[in-house]
Amino acid sequence: MSGLDGESAAPGEPQSAWRTIMLVVMAVLGAAVLVALILTLASANRERDRALSLQSHSYEVMILARTLSSTIARSEASLGRYVISTDKQLGRLYVDEWKLAGTQITRLDQVTDDDYGQTSRIAALGKAYDERGAELALVALSTNYGKNNQALSRYYAARQSDALFRINTLLDNVIAQERELLAKRTAVAMRSIDRANRLAAILAVFGMAIVLGAIVLGWLTLSALGEKAVARAEAETARERAHELQVAVEAATSELSKQESKLRQVQKMEAVGQLTGGIAHDFNNMLAVVVGGLELARRSIAKDPDATGRHIDNAMEGANRATALTRQLLAFSREEPLRVEPIAPGALVAGMSDLLDRTLGDAITVSARDQCGGWLTCADRHQLENVILNLAVNARDAMGGRGKLSIVTATTRLAEHAIGRCPAGQYVTIAVTDTGHGMTPDVMERVFEPFFTTKPIGQGTGLGLSQIFAFVAQARGEIGLTSTPGKGTTVTLYLPRHIPETVAKPEPQVEPVHAQPSAALNILVVEDDPRVLTATMGALEDLGHHTIACTDPLAAPAMLEQTPQIDMIVSDVLMPGQTGPEMIAGLAPAYPHIAVLFVTGYAGETSEAQFGGHHVLRKPFTILQLERAIGAAMAAARAAAHGIAAE
Repeated sequence: MSGLDGESAAPGEPQSAWRTIMLVVMAVLGAAVLVALILTLASANRERDRALSLQSHSYEVMILARTLSSTIARSEASLGRYVISTDKQLGRLYVDEWKLAGTQITRLDQVTDDDYGQTSRIAALGKAYDERGAELALVALSTNYGKNNQALSRYYAARQSDALFRINTLLDNVIAQERELLAKRTAVAMRSIDRANRLAAILAVFGMAIVLGAIVLGWLTLSALGEKAVARAEAETARERAHELQVAVEAATSELSKQESKLRQVQKMEAVGQLTGGIAHDFNNMLAVVVGGLELARRSIAKDPDATGRHIDNAMEGANRATALTRQLLAFSREEPLRVEPIAPGALVAGMSDLLDRTLGDAITVSARDQCGGWLTCADRHQLENVILNLAVNARDAMGGRGKLSIVTATTRLAEHAIGRCPAGQYVTIAVTDTGHGMTPDVMERVFEPFFTTKPIGQGTGLGLSQIFAFVAQARGEIGLTSTPGKGTTVTLYLPRHIPETVAKPEPQVEPVHAQPSAALNILVVEDDPRVLTATMGALEDLGHHTIACTDPLAAPAMLEQTPQIDMIVSDVLMPGQTGPEMIAGLAPAYPHIAVLFVTGYAGETSEAQFGGHHVLRKPFTILQLERAIGAAMAAARAAAHGIAAE
């Protein structure tokens, strides 16, 4: 039996060896397939990682470019709000955003240093950024000095700047170049992955004959699919989070805009309240003088006629000061026309000595020195007097009603931008110096802002120094301000010198004299305010004229038909239902012979041409002014009648 057993086992040895060889070959083939698959997948992963790295780099460049564009836009928007509101915080926000844009340009240059084309674009972008910064700096500087009109015009002009166009174009080119690189890199990565996939498929076919290779290949495939599913889920989660963040940012932006609008409204209301409180305080003081003077005059009219005259003079002075305050407000709102004339500053200050003494009181010692040497400046005399009076009153308040005030008029020659942004040339200076408590740097920075005042509420409008700033700007001059806390303040006005032109002396001509009415006139008075109507009719009747009252301009045609002997119409300008010029325009064809005189308290920058060539008398007026205006209107009517007859 042992022999048979040995014979049966011998033939199986080669089969066993073959199976062993086959197993070894299969194992080697399986290992080879496994190694090939591992190498192929490793190569594919490297290509994918490289493609992702290049994509991330491109995305970083595009995000930086978009962020830079947004930062520049926010900076310019902050500058625009700063120009409109003159809020220093907005000015600082503009500076911070603009500096951040410069940092982002530096970062963009760093991440694109491997691409010569992008590097040249970033260099050009940096130059355009510097040019744009210089343009916006001029706008910010104009706003910082309170030249809002100039700042606005420069800001709107800068919106069409070539530097801004080049910045936007270069950023678009940078993004377009990165998109092109991204597309090329993605295509290369996809081709590499496709090659790896084809090789893996071939190896998978060979591996199907090898169980181990198939199992390994299946496991690797399942692992790859799992990773892709996880990546897709993470990407979806990231998109959802980005959408939620975008919604939150939009909601926060909307809420911030609402709060900003409310804040601006509150600031406007505070400014209006401060303005009205200060105006009410000043008018109450003036009305106290008027009412008190008239009351004293009524009480003393029978006892002491001389005292009555003094009391009436005091009341008139209070009324004149109220008129001056109204003109200040009109000048601040640019509604009061300028009456420019050559002025000798020293003579003007000397002529104000009595007014300054009465206004400042006995506890203030006023000294004036004239060192102009005959130099002149060209300005509105009334407004220049108001400027000096405002500076004197501010000095009095700063000294607590007791101290020394000096006003020095002199001359100087300034280089370009030696004081502010004034051009080079010859200037007349008016320096007002007090011995008051002085100003701190933060107060000096805001001293020319409209509505800004350090006085208690109701005791100042905050318009005095801002009006002075506007006056000097209109005169093409500048303001110098020096102050030391505890020692005093000096405000110096620099006004351009006026050199009269030397012209040939004209032949003497006889100027036309406005004829005064030689007899009583029949005058139709059109005025919707009954108190003004009564006062106007009283003044006309005091001059000896006969008056007819009309409270509605629409009723004027019927009254003229009933009273055909009317010689003149005295009409208000702004009335409900119909304005005075509209009424006269409708009556002119039927009544061309009737003289017309407009009376208004708010005509602004107007001329007689805007009123059909008729004369205009501004409120308030004196009886003498009314008489002269009537004479001028009658003379104009007679001249027009003669012209029609001659034709």
